[in-house]
Amino acid sequence: MLKTALLLYPDINPFHFSVPYMAFQDASEGLFDVKIITPTGKPLANNIMQPKIDGGLDLLEECRIIVIPGWADADTQPDTATVKALQAACGRGACLVGLCYGTYALAYAGLLNGKKAATHWLGSDDFRRRFPQVALDINSIYVEDGNIITSAGTAAALDCCLHIIRKFYGVKAANKAARLLVVPPHREGGQAQFIERPLAQSTRDKKINILINTLKDTLHLPHSTDSAAAQANMSRSTFTRHFKKATGITFLEWLHQERLQLSLDLLENTSLTIDQIAERCGFQNTVSFRTQFYRYYQVQPNAWRKQFGR
Repeated sequence: MLKTALLLYPDINPFHFSVPYMAFQDASEGLFDVKIITPTGKPLANNIMQPKIDGGLDLLEECRIIVIPGWADADTQPDTATVKALQAACGRGACLVGLCYGTYALAYAGLLNGKKAATHWLGSDDFRRRFPQVALDINSIYVEDGNIITSAGTAAALDCCLHIIRKFYGVKAANKAARLLVVPPHREGGQAQFIERPLAQSTRDKKINILINTLKDTLHLPHSTDSAAAQANMSRSTFTRHFKKATGITFLEWLHQERLQLSLDLLENTSLTIDQIAERCGFQNTVSFRTQFYRYYQVQPNAWRKQFGR
């Protein structure tokens, strides 16, 4: 049995705790010796239903796997004793796991510097500002770099736990746990399919606004930077500069995103075939549409329709 610590913290969300507890304690009976730990070794001083606390940070020295199931406040750094305990555990080769915003705790401890990591997509901009030395992968639902594993949001935390079971005990054990939890042992795709990406509806540049409104109605037609510049009565260089300043992205990036966004609406709310959707969105052919869609969302259009369609 692998001794595994679940490190609780003030104001922990009970659901965030229950995910790894169910995965390692209930769905993997006999494989993990789960210890519930708090920094002080005492129950937390908040009004949540808590399991029996097994001890404090000294117990981490005995644990092969240490899980931080989320983090309540991105502005709050772990206390000094917790940081030192996590650093010591990492130094001796323990597997450290940050689920969802638990990645923040590991980053505050300096354990992710120069490493790849994942966290919930909603915190991506904030995380990048705070920890520019960490290579944040916002698409993956979990990332393993050395002896540190981090994951995206709550459902992705369960994916991550199944990965850990698979890593230490093999596919058979992970599949058994997944069946007990009534979830797939491995999900297709990443966070990209859940990230909200509202596109700019208007800018401060009136000419660009007029062009955008026109193009949105004609996405099925072929467009290029040169043809768009001509519609805006600008030279290519002037148009390129103005468009990037107005929208924050290049014209071709904007066109690509608009076409994909339109395809999402058609997949979710119509019964059009994939060929028809590709044509209506202005892709050269169905193969190009499928390729671009998968590259951006990490799932095929049919899978998207199955998951999000009406």
